[in-house]
Amino acid sequence: MYQPLADKIRPKTLDDVVGQRHLLGKAGLLRRVIESGTIPNMIFYGPSGVGKTTVASIIAKQTERKLYHLNATTAGISDIKAIIDELDTFLAPNGALVYLDEIQYFNKKQQQSLLEFIETGKMTLIASTTENPYFYVYNAILSRSTVFEFKPIETADVQRAVERAFSLAIGDKGTPVEDGVAAYIAQAVGGDVRKALGAVELLVLGVGADGVTLADAQQAAQRSNMRYDRDGDSHYDILSALQKSIRGSDPDAALHYLARLLEASDMISAARRMLVIASEDIGLAYPQCAAIVKACVDSAFQLGLPEARIPLAEAVILMATAPKSNSAAAAIDAAMADVRAGRTGDIPAHVKDAHYGGASKLGRGLTYQYPHAFPNHWVQQQYLPDEIKNAHYYDYGPNKTEQAARAYWERVKGAK
Repeated sequence: MYQPLADKIRPKTLDDVVGQRHLLGKAGLLRRVIESGTIPNMIFYGPSGVGKTTVASIIAKQTERKLYHLNATTAGISDIKAIIDELDTFLAPNGALVYLDEIQYFNKKQQQSLLEFIETGKMTLIASTTENPYFYVYNAILSRSTVFEFKPIETADVQRAVERAFSLAIGDKGTPVEDGVAAYIAQAVGGDVRKALGAVELLVLGVGADGVTLADAQQAAQRSNMRYDRDGDSHYDILSALQKSIRGSDPDAALHYLARLLEASDMISAARRMLVIASEDIGLAYPQCAAIVKACVDSAFQLGLPEARIPLAEAVILMATAPKSNSAAAAIDAAMADVRAGRTGDIPAHVKDAHYGGASKLGRGLTYQYPHAFPNHWVQQQYLPDEIKNAHYYDYGPNKTEQAARAYWERVKGAK
């Protein structure tokens, strides 16, 4: 029977596991928990191919429990009940360890149904997910489980796994492997060991007369390092990193995250986030920035990729190197907080609409003073409702543009 290479060389002990030193190193909490022999319900969170299933298998072996591997895309509660029926029998004398892959695909009712099984202590649940469990796993499960985050494997560790895989797959055949092949695959797979081993297996199966070449490796692992899902964590993580890089005035980092979005052909998300950044983070420190970014975005959509990368890069660099102010965002958030809390009040009669017959009989606009009829187009009068007449939302930012506006209005209104 065919056995994938990844299964052939799957680690048998914690010391054999590639990466995850923060969890499985000598001082790692997960390692200490496993070695204690008492396994709590756990959630393994992280990208695919980084050792979640392998660690679950090792736990089952070390605790002498039968491992039941279910996938939430195809399994249901009936499968869990079938496992429970085997407990206390010769099939599972020490209890069951259920590894539920992709738990995010269980709906709320299915996840809640797990509670009755895991609370008895006879069944230990290890659920895995590639999505943030705090978004996709219900609180009742989270409160009874410990979340361990698995991270992408470092390139050096992946390369060691690739070299070991070539050695095993080639055996004594003497098939030559061109210099740089292992390093290329390790770099290209983006920390996914399973994907790296799949590339090794493909290259060995399709080896040519010249052995395993770098050109073949580039085909086998092309663009596989792009971890991206428009509805998943990687999507929002990249967008968050893009905005924070621009906000932090790091044009190189900002260009890197823009490149990742464009390589994934997600120009729409990049453009939308850039329009937000122009107002949220550059804001009134450089008010023209919003118009310039909008022009760059419009040009990008007219051009399409790959040319669209140029105006989008211009916009990103402009924003990353521009002065920053979030005063407008902070001001509207403060105002909306008052509105949501019910702090509103009746609009003063003199600023209500008076452009209709009978408005004067209702007292509308009678005492309104037209600012353009006064020097500097300003006159002191109340605009806010009486209940919040002293509310203050906007503070001038410490940048040249807003400080110039502040100085102007202090001259006109008189310094307070």
